[in-house]
Amino acid sequence: MATKKYNPITPSLRTRITNSYAEITTNVPEKSLLAPNRRSGGRNQKGEMTMRYIGGGHKKQYRIVDFKRNKFDIPATVKTIEYDPNRSAFIALVVYKDGEKAYIIAPEGIKVGQEIVSGLAVAPEVGNTLPIAKMPLGSVVHNIELQPGKGASICRSAGTFAQLTGKDGKFVTVKLPSGEARMVLGTCLATIGTVSNSDHNLLVKGKAGANRWKGRRPRTRPVVMNPVDHPMGGGEGRASGGHPRSRKGIPSKGYKTRNKNKASSKYIISKKSK
Repeated sequence: MATKKYNPITPSLRTRITNSYAEITTNVPEKSLLAPNRRSGGRNQKGEMTMRYIGGGHKKQYRIVDFKRNKFDIPATVKTIEYDPNRSAFIALVVYKDGEKAYIIAPEGIKVGQEIVSGLAVAPEVGNTLPIAKMPLGSVVHNIELQPGKGASICRSAGTFAQLTGKDGKFVTVKLPSGEARMVLGTCLATIGTVSNSDHNLLVKGKAGANRWKGRRPRTRPVVMNPVDHPMGGGEGRASGGHPRSRKGIPSKGYKTRNKNKASSKYIISKKSK
């Protein structure tokens, strides 16, 4: 992926860095794979504001993405690579041999016309989906299931990947982007390769209006609130606000919020490094 810088003809363009979208091949989505994406504006069914700082933004439709990849041994051809406003990664439109169309998360390096396939004994090539136990050690994977048949839930955002580091009985060990090493059932499916749009973290919005396009309204700093509104509010003059914490008083830096009795903790070998 390549980024795009602008000549500083306005203050906002001076620092703005956007995606060049060089990999995108079309700007017209597949109509049969669209669904309504209605927004709440932070209001509940009574019209009362229950979430602050939400509202506005550009209209968008949801792209129905296939996270299960359970059409086994039926080859599919990549027709387009598209932008998806609902996620950081690009998506690819694939057409199966039987004529069915589907969107998938586009791996890095996938090309239009390339053939991909899912199955229990397919080659471990970029874009192919197979049980994680059937992959060679050291494989770079994304779209990892945690429960067989449920669909991918790990490594779906731009530029992310996990690495297969070991096998032990019916489990395999993967190292996740966070640095966490955990066991995953070997029958869970995963896709070979890295998620596309790896330079997403290099983008710079350049102005507050870019957040308004996404439906994010200006956020009030807690230190300028009153004590009744936030634990960090109040004080005479410009008070620092004390230790950073949430509106409900939960510390926001270094405080562990994971339940130590969580059922999945027994599958985690080493905890996150960041």
